[in-house]
This record gives sequence, C-alpha cells and structure tokens, in this order.
Amino acid sequence: MYTRILLKLSGEQLAGKFESGIDAELAAWLAREVKKVADTGTQVVIMVGGGNYARGAQLAGHGIHRVTADHIGMLATMMNALALTDIFETQGVPTRCLSNIFAEQVAEPFVHRLAIKHLEKGRVVIAGGGIGRPYLTTDTAAVSLALELDCQAVLKATKVDGVYDEDPSKSNNAKLLSTLTYQEAVANDAIKVMDKAAMGLAMEQHMPLVVFNAMTEDSILKVAEGQPVGTSIS
Repeated sequence: MYTRILLKLSGEQLAGKFESGIDAELAAWLAREVKKVADTGTQVVIMVGGGNYARGAQLAGHGIHRVTADHIGMLATMMNALALTDIFETQGVPTRCLSNIFAEQVAEPFVHRLAIKHLEKGRVVIAGGGIGRPYLTTDTAAVSLALELDCQAVLKATKVDGVYDEDPSKSNNAKLLSTLTYQEAVANDAIKVMDKAAMGLAMEQHMPLVVFNAMTEDSILKVAEGQPVGTSIS
C-alpha cells in the first residue's frame, strides 16, 4: 500500500460523454473512487490536464505565440481543478485546489509546505496550472510535482488498460505489457501514452509510473494497494 500517490487525469477523460467541458456525473464517480483510496489513509495528489477546454500546442500559430497558447492551456487546467474541487467536496472528499499560476482570487497558491499540510490533514490536493511554465506538459508537471511532494508513484490514468506493444485501436494482435523499463518506454516511439520528457524525468529520479484504466471501478484503489494493474514502468 502506497502512503502518498499522484494521480494524473487528462482533460479528455474529464469530458466523459461530452466533446468538451466537464462531465459532472463522471467527475462525481471519480471522486467516490478517490475517496476509497483516501479512506485507507493513502494521501492523494491530483494533477489535471486541460485538453477538454484548450491545448496549448494546438492553439499555437495563426498569430498566437506558443507561450500565450501554453498560458491558455494552463488556464484550462485551472477550470478543471476548480470544478473537480467542488465536485469532490460535494461527494464528501475534503479537497483543496492549489494553483501553480498566480490566481489567488480563485485558488490558494501552490506552496510546498501548504500542500504537505493539506495532505497530512487527509485532504486531497488538486493542482491546477500545470507546472506554471510554457513548453512543459501536464505529464511532466505531474512527475515534477510527485517528486516535490515525495509521492511514491505516479498513476497515469488512461482510457485503455495500460501500455500495449501496438496501438490496440488499430491492431487486434496488440498485447498488454504488464511491465516496462524506463529505457524501453522512452526509446519506443510507438509508446505515446505519456510525454517523453515526463518519462525521462521519472527515469532520472527513479519515480515509478503506473499506466492504467482509471475508468474501471476500484482500479485506482487497486493500484494504490500495490496490486498488479495496468502497466508498471520502473
């Protein structure tokens, strides 16, 4: 059983049955799944993406500078973090939203000691604003935050069961890989489930990664308990 984990959720997952925005029913279900983990005493940090509203790399161009586009992406993650915080609290999960960009009017600023205090008091900490700098994805921000907060693993939530040797949507012969080394994950261009920079940082700092389907009941709890779910990269 891990004592502190970081769960990375993408914006696309939060959109659920919609093409954009947040699926509040899905978010409430996720809150109840996270509550199962928190109730065991495991401390939970959540890093959210913003692709359901805006993605910096896609916005750049046609007069929008890349830095500005990435700032828009950071604001998109803030919208997700704020919405999730309210939904989690409504589901009985004590939660605090901390921002890595200047947004004091809507969220507490991310401060290392403050985040630790919230976790130690049994609150889920949701981080918005990514890493607060352009050219870095929320995957990289997730690994960085996990390292900063002494998490024992990064749980990368996906819509598939883990990492496959081929794209499962294109090949019926694709096989789920239960374990991978960092070197294999970084070197294989076919593995696109996580940003290469994020995996490189995890490899450098020996941060275990678990890629799994978070949309299956009890899957987050099982990973937190150390059960073999999805793909373990270490």
